[in-house]
Amino acid sequence: MAHARSLLFAAYWAAWTTLFLAPLAVFLLSGSPERPIRRATRLWARGILAGLRHIVGLRYVEEGRQHLPAKPCLIVANHQSTWETLAFLVLVPDVAIVAKRELLAIPVVGWFLRRSPMIVIDRGNGTQALRTMIDEGRAAVAAGRSVLIFPEGTRGGIDAPLRFKRGVELLYGRLGLPVVPVALNSGLFWPGGMATRAGTVVVSYLTAIAPGLTAAEFLRGTEGAIDRELDRWRPIGLDGLGAKAA
Repeated sequence: MAHARSLLFAAYWAAWTTLFLAPLAVFLLSGSPERPIRRATRLWARGILAGLRHIVGLRYVEEGRQHLPAKPCLIVANHQSTWETLAFLVLVPDVAIVAKRELLAIPVVGWFLRRSPMIVIDRGNGTQALRTMIDEGRAAVAAGRSVLIFPEGTRGGIDAPLRFKRGVELLYGRLGLPVVPVALNSGLFWPGGMATRAGTVVVSYLTAIAPGLTAAEFLRGTEGAIDRELDRWRPIGLDGLGAKAA
């Protein structure tokens, strides 16, 4: 049954995404206006989340949303799944996500992500990637947008220790914004490939960290806060989850 749900969701993903070819053509002819493209991107993401809910049985809940300030902030989240990459387009409207260039290769979706606009970096070009991340992060904040980064750089397993890659501390120092750490357990349900496991993803917004700390203090505080929150789910694991559901 899980495999059948996964195949059905894959077909739904493809069909839903194909519907956005028409607005893509309209946006191209009208000069690719940013705000309408961001609205269309959020609509696409909502449709994907709806498909996950109704086809796969994968829902989500938010905890601690009061920690998100009304003004722009730097959101730092762990990365376990494709789920959070698209869900944050809905959870934090107009957020500028620091994304790897490979995402732009996804048909239709990549076009919308490029022009939303996201902060797209080439991880193979370290110095230029950092410069792009900082410059475009500043531009996003000046436009009233929060910035989201997955500082692990790639997806990690639910049991993997949290390790930030170089760069997030520079972004923190240059933007001068409060930081909201976010812990997610999406890897329990969508660890790779296409989503197959029903359940509830928890998005836990943690207490904000003030700007102005040293790089070491920032890294220690942010990594530690997310890591401690992830301990809520680590003892369960995929085997334990299946046994509990049975």
